[in-house]
Amino acid sequence: MRIAAVAEAEGGGRLRGPDAQAPGPDGAVRRADDLAAAVAEHERGAADRGTPVRWIVADTAHFYPPLLERGVRIARCHDIALVEALLQGHAGRFGEAHALGAAWARLHGREVPPDPARSGAEGAGPQTALFEPDRSTLPPGVDPLDALVQVHDDQRRRIAELPRPGRFALLAAVESAGALAAAEMAHDGVPWRADVHDAVLTEQLGPRPPAGRRPPVLADLAARIGEALGRSLNPDSPAQLMRAFEAAGHPVASTRSWVLRRVEHPAVPLLLRYKELARLHSAHGWSWLDTWVSGGRFRADYIVGGVVSGRWATRGGGALQIPKVLRRAVVADPGWRLVCADAGQLEPRILAAVSGDSALAAAAGSDDLYARLAGSFGGDRQRAKIALLAAMYGQTGGDAAALLPRMRQAYPRAVDHVDAAAREGEHGHLVRSWLGRTCPPPMWGGADDPEAGPGERAARERGRFTRNFVIQATASEWALVLMAAVRRGLAGLDASRGRPQMVFFQHDELVLHVPAELAEAAAATLRAAADEAAAQMFGDTPVRFPLDVAVVERYSQA
Repeated sequence: MRIAAVAEAEGGGRLRGPDAQAPGPDGAVRRADDLAAAVAEHERGAADRGTPVRWIVADTAHFYPPLLERGVRIARCHDIALVEALLQGHAGRFGEAHALGAAWARLHGREVPPDPARSGAEGAGPQTALFEPDRSTLPPGVDPLDALVQVHDDQRRRIAELPRPGRFALLAAVESAGALAAAEMAHDGVPWRADVHDAVLTEQLGPRPPAGRRPPVLADLAARIGEALGRSLNPDSPAQLMRAFEAAGHPVASTRSWVLRRVEHPAVPLLLRYKELARLHSAHGWSWLDTWVSGGRFRADYIVGGVVSGRWATRGGGALQIPKVLRRAVVADPGWRLVCADAGQLEPRILAAVSGDSALAAAAGSDDLYARLAGSFGGDRQRAKIALLAAMYGQTGGDAAALLPRMRQAYPRAVDHVDAAAREGEHGHLVRSWLGRTCPPPMWGGADDPEAGPGERAARERGRFTRNFVIQATASEWALVLMAAVRRGLAGLDASRGRPQMVFFQHDELVLHVPAELAEAAAATLRAAADEAAAQMFGDTPVRFPLDVAVVERYSQA
């Protein structure tokens, strides 16, 4: 059952869905003075009937948070904006607006409006109204509810006409489910102990300094670096550091850590330590703590599909990476547990599944894929890992050069799969993930003549990008299918002692926050979801996608 929903000012809205007294594909229109209550009523009724509602919404990131604030959760949705972006990409059209107004304009042959400014950008204040007026840039006089229904029908038609409609329909469904999960994670937040965070910073950096001053440990390291190099300098200035190293007889091309590690000078270990602590201070220091943690929660602002591969991005906060040293601050509430799951060796397993290489798939049926590959490389697991990663990422120098021929011989279909994607990219063509996400077109920059095509270096770089895109984007899809299955599974657990929550997501890692009594059930839900994701994506495949699952009180214990 589908219901189109439009949020309006003052907390109200309108719904259009099936109705016994108004049969037909569009159904009856219902005005709801309290949209959250109306949505909750439909969700309860759907649960009682065993027929889930799929809500058609213009933009989940706008529509869903006000419902969450009212304690209302929805099981499924179809996000018009996210699906439009996927369809536009599949058609090779990138950079165009994909909000409801743009999709409606394309459908009716009108001029496509520019993408509207979206709320929640870094530095923006909180949303003050329960529901804001529609921001889809629809022309005056066009009913947003009618537009939702029309665009949804058009999107379903376009999906049905694709070469692999079933796969793309799954992509649209899990992309939309990801938008629901992202809003829920932002609402629930990661349990975060500000006192522990402060203690870690004090331990690493010294007491909190006045605004604009370096913490004591950084100030001491800066002074010692200057002494070692024989001059007063700012360790945060690459130009000053490069001049100092040149004066000391050790010229460097940059101050990147991997460059500095090649230099034998007493200032190097001090500088490497300074850079590590300076990153902690700038990215997750006291200012970050003041800004992002409140009420014992860190609430990330995720952007679903914010990276071309389908991975998520964030609007500030560094939510896609919690430094190991700060994982001590992620502590479950009393009587609760964190259930942490990590999909090991995900991208190599994805390659085994999508390439149809039977030998690699057989190796991917074990817990340690690299150990199984070692037999093809003289029993050396590390050499097997280097060879496989080199094939996926296009590395041809160093140890990889000698190992790639053996990789091609032992696993020809796997290597041919990524080689073909690289060739397509080198020629400026588009490549797609398993479910149909499409890479953006090339941007041949520099002095290349557009008439003559790209230069050799640009073509090689493009090939390396498309080589990995077909794997990384498919891995992102697997993670979305996993998340959707976990979300559905958690909703079926007993919530009498508190509702189990997904609170953190990072590429191939998922963290749950659940009542202690439900920890083992949540762990079983995760493992079952991994099996379901493999079956949904690849059918009957010998490739396994094992999860490393840990039940802990602190994230650092995982």
